[in-house]
Amino acid sequence: MKFAASQVMLFVSQRRTKRNLRVLLRFFLVLGGLITLYSVLFHYVMMHEGREFSWVTGFYWTLTVMSTLGFGDITFHSDLGRLFSILVLLSGIVFLLILLPFTIIQFFYAPWVEQQAAARTPRELPPGTRGHVILTHHDSLTSTLIERLDHFGTEYVIIVPDPDDAVRLHDMHLKVVVGDLDAPETYERIRADQAAMLATTCDDMLNTNVAFTARQQAPSLPIAATSTTPTAVDILKRAGATHVLPLAEMMGKALARCMIGGDALAHTVGNVDALLISEASARRTPMVGKTLRENRLRDLGVSVIGLWDRGRFMNASPDTVVDDNTILLLAGSAEQIETYNEHFAIYNVSTKPVIIIGGGRVGRAAARALSARHVDYRIIDLEPGRSPDAKRAIIGDAGDPETLQRAGLAEAPAVLIATDEDNLNIYLTIYCRSVRPDIQVITRGMLERNVETLHRAGADFVLSYASMGATTIYNLIKRGRVLTIAEGLDVFRLPVPKSLHGKTIIESGIREQTECTIVALRGDGDELVTNPGPGATLQAGHEMILVGSVESEKKFLAQFGSS
Repeated sequence: MKFAASQVMLFVSQRRTKRNLRVLLRFFLVLGGLITLYSVLFHYVMMHEGREFSWVTGFYWTLTVMSTLGFGDITFHSDLGRLFSILVLLSGIVFLLILLPFTIIQFFYAPWVEQQAAARTPRELPPGTRGHVILTHHDSLTSTLIERLDHFGTEYVIIVPDPDDAVRLHDMHLKVVVGDLDAPETYERIRADQAAMLATTCDDMLNTNVAFTARQQAPSLPIAATSTTPTAVDILKRAGATHVLPLAEMMGKALARCMIGGDALAHTVGNVDALLISEASARRTPMVGKTLRENRLRDLGVSVIGLWDRGRFMNASPDTVVDDNTILLLAGSAEQIETYNEHFAIYNVSTKPVIIIGGGRVGRAAARALSARHVDYRIIDLEPGRSPDAKRAIIGDAGDPETLQRAGLAEAPAVLIATDEDNLNIYLTIYCRSVRPDIQVITRGMLERNVETLHRAGADFVLSYASMGATTIYNLIKRGRVLTIAEGLDVFRLPVPKSLHGKTIIESGIREQTECTIVALRGDGDELVTNPGPGATLQAGHEMILVGSVESEKKFLAQFGSS
């Protein structure tokens, strides 16, 4: 009751509410005067007909006729009386059935609803708020980022200019603040100077405005902004962005890194300092049909930290059998990876061009990345002039089998599907897999919910636009997860927890309990030990570099803690 009373007092005390109440009061005064006038005239008309009623009956008759109830127990017999009844009835329709509901809704109910909505969507954060992440847009990327922030208990807030949108997002259990993105006071109210990061994912021009405005208010605030053009990268940095993420370029390079279908070499997909993370196809090599123990890859210095089988990641064990579809996930130093390549360079060699479907920003970035690796390609697109090299362009509809055959699908070692429509990507993945069961299919996904569908359709690797962007931003916020290998598989670093001090890797049970794999240890003096053996000791003050999923990391933190 106390809360309801305070809400009413707050509502009534507002200037707009006082103005609306005056309008309502005037309306009811006019309506009351009209009812009184009709009640008086009722008596005069009845006296004209030779009848007499009480004043209460006059008000009763007026209200029943104006409200269109018309009980019929009191009626006029003359034409004058009937004309008066018509006038009262029409006035009632206008005042009681049209103006009264409209006036109450417009000047009382709607403002009350807005007041209740405003109470659910604040315009500022409490004093002392710090370490939070500020978001400027709710889309598939930030939705995925919010899931990760919630996953690890990091506070966030979304700035929403439209109060109605703010209410809608609030009802989806998202944390929002109403404010204009280009208003300096907005960033003051949300404590931008105490935030961990501002991540803006709007269009290039709005991102520039946001970065510039927020930088004036919070000089030391880390700002991450997405961009769509090379020109925007420079402008955003000049506006104050700390990190500019050209997501299309990053996606294209990531798709190209996943392309290993042309040989059996270990291709590096990322690194953590001196530790390289590489992927290698086992197809048509002597490893097929043997267990990892029998293949003795550790003798080459590399560690097998997992395997991909048609896009499904599996933890490696000594008894895991390698088949023709297996892609090995390897960790090692540059020398160790080179030793591996010297043993397998002669296998599975193909000089046929890779097919890239989609000549947009992502497809062109993938083409440039493949060219840098001296890998030939053919890029399919409906529009001419979208390939970095016109000689390698195939103009046509990728959904047409004849176009794919012209591009060389029958002999290509891999196909990169890089259109911006998930439905089309699923269609093309199913077709390419059915025509060429042995081809490597690498697919881009726009929405994270379609990643599993693309895997089921036959994709070996799927990279989600939303997940890649969210992971990149989360890396910048936390600085703990340092590399994303593929969808749902990350490399991250953590200090050795107290509960594991003095234990060997095999005694710790990390792999069995959390599905994380230790791929390197950093000791005193920043010395990095890659592929530590099971007997390596976990010491206080040392740092572990692990591979696992987001869920695996959460299990690790729940089981052992972070320090």
